[in-house]
Amino acid sequence: MKELISSINIMKIVLPIVYIVVAIVAYEIIKKIIYKVIKVNKKNHHYQRVETVRLLIINIVKYIIVVIALLAILATFGVNVNALITGLSVTTAIIGLAFQDLAKDLIAGVSIITEAQYDVGDTIQVGTFMGQVESIGLKTTRIRDYTGATKIIANRYMDDIVNYSLHDSLAIVDVSVDYNQKSEKVEKVLKDLAENLSGTIPDTTGEIEILGINSLGDSSIVYRITVPTKPMAHYGVQRILRKEIKEALDNAKVKIPFPQIEVHHGKQ
Repeated sequence: MKELISSINIMKIVLPIVYIVVAIVAYEIIKKIIYKVIKVNKKNHHYQRVETVRLLIINIVKYIIVVIALLAILATFGVNVNALITGLSVTTAIIGLAFQDLAKDLIAGVSIITEAQYDVGDTIQVGTFMGQVESIGLKTTRIRDYTGATKIIANRYMDDIVNYSLHDSLAIVDVSVDYNQKSEKVEKVLKDLAENLSGTIPDTTGEIEILGINSLGDSSIVYRITVPTKPMAHYGVQRILRKEIKEALDNAKVKIPFPQIEVHHGKQ
């Protein structure tokens, strides 16, 4: 009888140690597998997102292993683990209801990071607010507009997003000239200008294209010029183009008309 009691006491000492060792080994093995599956390449500008996701998964695995090992150790000492799990389930449910918005933010944050919906530095629009992404967290995203105003948005509300930084932008400039100007002359001036400016305007990613007559206005013929630019750089490129076009038309004596209204007097 004494030997049995002694054996039971030894098991109460040995088993917890075994469970702890198994937990540590299991954690290290799973962590190595995660590091092999989710690799971080620092040359990729999304590497911080990948690192965040990897650390998040490792932490979740760690807490799961700790809880399992702790329950196994408690069972060794005769604790009613089933009742404890039931109690924990109820407590977890109560906490979950109290912090469901936080949970939604965290889940949305993980989704944003893993899917690379947008990145720091991207220009995005959420609802009516448009600005540059300053930071991305698991709970919130910070966006700053051109005036410097910063908006902090919970990740669960980042579900209707327009990202202007995924692809090149297009600079579009409409040029109005007098109806009396010959189309051949105007197009030659614009084409010569396009050739001279090719590759000289910062942030352009392609050639300047003269599309020709875009519309016939009330007092002018409107020509359209386009050029692809880096994301959100089209505003600055358009300003440069307008200045160069104005100077080229002035040098060529091509008239840019003022808005005019013709009034016809009917006979009495």
